[in-house]
Amino acid sequence: MIYHLLYPLSAQISAFNVFRYITFRSIYALLTALVLTIFLGPAFIRWLKRLKCGQHIQEDGPNHQAKEGTPTMGGMIIAAAVVASTLLWADLTNHYIWLTLFVFTGFGAVGLVDDYIKVVKKRNKGLTASGKFAGQVLVASAAILILLFEPAYSTKLAAPFFKHFTPDLGWFYLPFALLVLVGSSNGVNLTDGLDGLAIGPTVVGAACFAVFIYVAGHAAIAEYLNVTPVPGVGEVTVLCGALIGAGLGFLWYNAYPAQVFMGDVGSLSLGGTLGFLAVLAKQELLLLVIGGVFVFETISVILQVGFFKVSGGKRIFRMAPLHHHFELKGIPESKIIIRFWILSILMALVALSTLKLR
Repeated sequence: MIYHLLYPLSAQISAFNVFRYITFRSIYALLTALVLTIFLGPAFIRWLKRLKCGQHIQEDGPNHQAKEGTPTMGGMIIAAAVVASTLLWADLTNHYIWLTLFVFTGFGAVGLVDDYIKVVKKRNKGLTASGKFAGQVLVASAAILILLFEPAYSTKLAAPFFKHFTPDLGWFYLPFALLVLVGSSNGVNLTDGLDGLAIGPTVVGAACFAVFIYVAGHAAIAEYLNVTPVPGVGEVTVLCGALIGAGLGFLWYNAYPAQVFMGDVGSLSLGGTLGFLAVLAKQELLLLVIGGVFVFETISVILQVGFFKVSGGKRIFRMAPLHHHFELKGIPESKIIIRFWILSILMALVALSTLKLR
């Protein structure tokens, strides 16, 4: 809205010409989302407490009983800040902005229903696994199908470190992209088990994808770096800025010891959006590096469940996801969180290095 209000005045007031720059608007989208989240956070947490939206803590894992009753569904404030900031600073004629917002809010809606059943209706299991999966697939399918009908969008797959290996998946790209979005969404959801553990790598991932999205949307830079160009997608950098700001603002209250948890409404929406950013930037495989923490957490669950079944009850880890394994080994929660953040930053730097290593 600010872009549409002020940029047209640049012909009369040259200072307003700054609003044409994606980088400028991305910075202010970040700051806007950050300020909104931090200043609205206390009131929002009080509202959740009045609604008795407290987190139920399972008794069969690490001792987190002190966290029983901590408000959850805090992902709603992330959603509000991201949407408001994006609408204020983005070019709303850009269809990639609306498509990304659709994915963000669509996955969030699935998570919100799940949280509502668990927290408000007091049914601890929430949505069935099949119901949650169906909702994720429905949202992801709609977004990917719209994307595939874009004349400028390529179904070729870019492989990190390999300059000339770009296989064209054709319509097989649809199930592949679905796997990216749904897998990313569930990866963040599995990681969200300690205070600030999921939101830290999410912020790092959003910052990393902001670079890739900007490069893909800039024809000259994309050609220079041998990146698949996606005309018009650079505007989504503004939304990435909003994600970073809202994530940092939420971390203000979610850092150990947490005053609020994001719930599925936060983890599913953030994970699904990271997956969609990877698809938009044509860096689908690189998501495995950028979201390495989420990948490790997901693999730990798959290995644990699989080995438990085939071995007749034996375990690889003391408990899955992986962060609970380290907890049961006696490592303090805060140390696990910081180490996972550090790992996330290192993997993001490796991912960014692929822009030159081709």
